[in-house]
Amino acid sequence: MLYYLFDLLEKLYHPPGFGVVRFLTFRAAAAAVTALVIAFWVGPKIIAMLRRHQIGEAAKIEAPKTHLTKAGTPTMGGLIVLAALLIPTLLWGNLGNMYVVLIVFVTAALGAVGFLDDYLKVVKKKPKGLIGRYKLAGQVFVGLAVGSVIYFFPNWIDQDLWKNSTLTTVPFFKSLEFDFGRLYIPMVVFIIAATSNAVNLTDGLDGLAIGTVGIVALTLGVISYISGNANLSEYLTIPYLRGNGELVVFCAALVGASLGFLWFNAYPAQVFMGDTGSLALGGAIGALCVLIKKELLLPTLGGIFLAETLSVIAQRAYFKYTKQKYGEGRRVFKMAPLHHHFELLGWPEPKIVMRFYIAAVLLMILSLATFKVR
Repeated sequence: MLYYLFDLLEKLYHPPGFGVVRFLTFRAAAAAVTALVIAFWVGPKIIAMLRRHQIGEAAKIEAPKTHLTKAGTPTMGGLIVLAALLIPTLLWGNLGNMYVVLIVFVTAALGAVGFLDDYLKVVKKKPKGLIGRYKLAGQVFVGLAVGSVIYFFPNWIDQDLWKNSTLTTVPFFKSLEFDFGRLYIPMVVFIIAATSNAVNLTDGLDGLAIGTVGIVALTLGVISYISGNANLSEYLTIPYLRGNGELVVFCAALVGASLGFLWFNAYPAQVFMGDTGSLALGGAIGALCVLIKKELLLPTLGGIFLAETLSVIAQRAYFKYTKQKYGEGRRVFKMAPLHHHFELLGWPEPKIVMRFYIAAVLLMILSLATFKVR
């Protein structure tokens, strides 16, 4: 909105300095700062409101015993993240750009699914919240919507996108592309749903999920800027996606929102983001990878989320297998997801989070290195 206002004023009255709004880098920086300010401003207000209405985290029996002290901590703090993310995107982004429309849709829709889940858990006191199949149905619907737009109406996004709407680049290979073909829409559905749930699983320690999301968002912002720049994309021999650079504004806002929420969510957490934030942010990361055509880079870039998810799958599969074979279930890890395993090994919570951050930064460097190491 401010993008259009500044642009209109610059065209009508030519005030000095207003033309800077046309620069993507300026709007990205403005979005990040705006997100940080909004998070700092609304954070205490939302936390106070959650405490006033006694909307707190219930004690998790399946978590380590040290987590019993977290019971009662305000949850649904994802409202802080969503406000700090969506408002700057709407203010500084080009709302006529279909990439921006799609990523805002994904974030808002999955935020609504997560909010309903949290509401049923903490307000209506339904232990399981939103029934799993309904939650999955919401994720599938969002994935179907995004995949269908790209597959059936690529010209809505870019007049040239119809030529390669189902193609994606292959990491570490210079001129190799993979065509999903008719499997494109199922692939989009799988990525958005899987990433949404993966971030939800990662959200188990103070600051873990939001900090990792911020690191991934920073990386995706860099990749988006390169993909939307004709000269840089040609130099790095990756597909040029006209208008894709506008996603930098969203990514910058996500980095600012992550830092702002981390202020309140760092150990010991004053608020948890709950499914309201984790489902939305996970889905947004998956959708970003789809929109910038880096789907195959997601296992590397989102390695933390992948490890957390695989730990749960391995734990359940091995337990079920050994129970059938030996009559007694056995475990691969002391507890899943993976961060709980390290807790039970005796690692302090802040140390686990910091080491996961370090791993996420290393994965970020590796992901960016795939542009040259080919």
